[in-house]
Amino acid sequence: MSGIKTSISTFRYFKAYGFQCLRNYCHEALLSVLFFCTASFVCNKASAGVVSPNGRIVVEVQGDTSLAVKYIDGKSVCRAFTIPSLGVAVDGNSESGRWRVAGMKSSRPLHECYTMQTGKRSECVNEGIEYIYACSYGTDGHGRLALRLYDDGIAFRYEIDGLAGSVVYDEFTTYRIPEGVERYIQRFDPSYENFFPKTTSGRESAANSAYPALLRFAPECWALITEAGIGRCHAASSLTNRAVPTDYKVTLARNDRAVTGDWVSPWRVIIMGHLDDVVESTLVTDVSRPAENGTDNGWIKPGVVSWIYWAHNHGSRDFMLVKQYIDLACALRLPYALIDAEWDEMSNGGNIDDAIDYAASKGVKLMIWYNSSTAWVNNGAPGPFYRLNKPEDREREFAWLEKKGIAGVKIDFFDGDTQPTMEYCMDLLESAARHNLMVNFHGATIPRGWQRTYPNLMSVEGVYGAEWYNNRPVLTDRAGVHNTTLPFTRNVVGSMDYTPCAFSDSQHPHITTHAHELALTVVFESALQHLADRPESLLAQPEDVRNFFSSLPTAWDDTKLISGYPGKSVVMARRKGDNWWVGVLNGLDVSQEISFNFGFLGVGDYELVSFEDSGSTGAPWRISRRKVSSSSSLSLSALPRGGAVYVINR
Repeated sequence: MSGIKTSISTFRYFKAYGFQCLRNYCHEALLSVLFFCTASFVCNKASAGVVSPNGRIVVEVQGDTSLAVKYIDGKSVCRAFTIPSLGVAVDGNSESGRWRVAGMKSSRPLHECYTMQTGKRSECVNEGIEYIYACSYGTDGHGRLALRLYDDGIAFRYEIDGLAGSVVYDEFTTYRIPEGVERYIQRFDPSYENFFPKTTSGRESAANSAYPALLRFAPECWALITEAGIGRCHAASSLTNRAVPTDYKVTLARNDRAVTGDWVSPWRVIIMGHLDDVVESTLVTDVSRPAENGTDNGWIKPGVVSWIYWAHNHGSRDFMLVKQYIDLACALRLPYALIDAEWDEMSNGGNIDDAIDYAASKGVKLMIWYNSSTAWVNNGAPGPFYRLNKPEDREREFAWLEKKGIAGVKIDFFDGDTQPTMEYCMDLLESAARHNLMVNFHGATIPRGWQRTYPNLMSVEGVYGAEWYNNRPVLTDRAGVHNTTLPFTRNVVGSMDYTPCAFSDSQHPHITTHAHELALTVVFESALQHLADRPESLLAQPEDVRNFFSSLPTAWDDTKLISGYPGKSVVMARRKGDNWWVGVLNGLDVSQEISFNFGFLGVGDYELVSFEDSGSTGAPWRISRRKVSSSSSLSLSALPRGGAVYVINR
């Protein structure tokens, strides 16, 4: 890079992203030295290793068919796992899948700063090293393996030129996870609504497992496996280990779309490092395609939403009930209320137009629910149906919503991870953006980086969340462990519409404490944070709690895992502007001491507002105020399945 080009680029980065990103950008020279040294070390030999910028992650090409991943922490070297099989199968020819690595073709440093309107961090830095390997497959097939190494993980994908007219129907990527490795992996279901049980054997895992998969290879070596960069010609994938318990193979859902030109696969992503490295990572969006229209979308406004379904499954058919939730949003100064399923059947004093007019009179914006009409459309499925499937119908419906001043849509019940479904989701996002509509997907696949490509994608369900208190009694006893596992698994990869915070009960009771429930709104990241509880329950809370909801951010400038362990506890700190919100969860059925310090704060004094469990049935809250600084510390005697929230104001 020439000096003039470097200066111009540096100025642009500084202007756009400020000092922090400029400081990282200035590391590019060092990064260039590192990757040139690494390239020299490799010397085009497929058996040599390449390393991440911080030197902790090493990937070795073994023989010509597999990769070995190692993690170095101080003097300790952890041989984490191998990838014994690489490649994809094209046009029904399984032999085309066995890729062989011939040698390195090129390498280059990666450095990019970008902004996010949703998620755990508003300003992200994508910094690493990319290596391109020449590969061969079948009798005369040629492709490339693109391998990226970052300080917090690795990503790789397959690239084939001139594949027009072909269909990629299978993949042979396999992660070999040794027996004895601690793992938290959910059984695959198209809705991604399952638990993440702790196991130590592939024999104890489901034969078909879903992303993300969290693994602990050593005390300070964790890895989370997922994917990113799903495009129009891709199906999403899951992991199967039916044949060999240690071998988790990438298995594609149905793919009907022929390639139109050159082809690249989705990114296979492994976030790796200490537990805080995994939780704080933005690697899923780092490798994803930027938004084509930039991020200057003033109509995209994350916020808290009042939500009727948890308490009233068919409540959106009742105009008088809908009014209660609009009134709730108004009273708590929430920007949004959601009108859920069956609103096309609304009666009892008004219809959907009346509800829209009433919300406008209260200064509340509405979100409106739709059935995707690709999966559940009979046997009691809720409507409205078939309003979004055809392009002309979709444009007409979204134009109507835009005219009515609707803020966004919640779209539900998708037909799994197939390529047609992935393409339909992208069609919906693009059409919604043309009409200034935010989108929340339910009954859908987990985030795979689309929140960067489509900034109007605010949240995705893909989680066993609070609505299950409606359906089965299982969550009652398992919520503590589940809630303290999700921050390390599902919520790492993107916004998660768990619909948190209920002080009263739905059809089945909850036994988490009030402070635990409040802390879910901070620990769980979702750009649209739907409150599950009834209006009368939320409005009966102390004024400080009501004001908490009024000022709660749902998109963050920074996120830090302070402490925690899956299934046991979590202390999560999130910053918006100069202020911090800290959520604490105890996942155990017994009390535990949870201590942490405030070293993440800046210089000076802050006001700390504490929301803790009092331990008294008659007075569930203990709310207090005091001054703290970066040298302060705190110790909480957390009740069984308890928690706390600390709001730290500058």
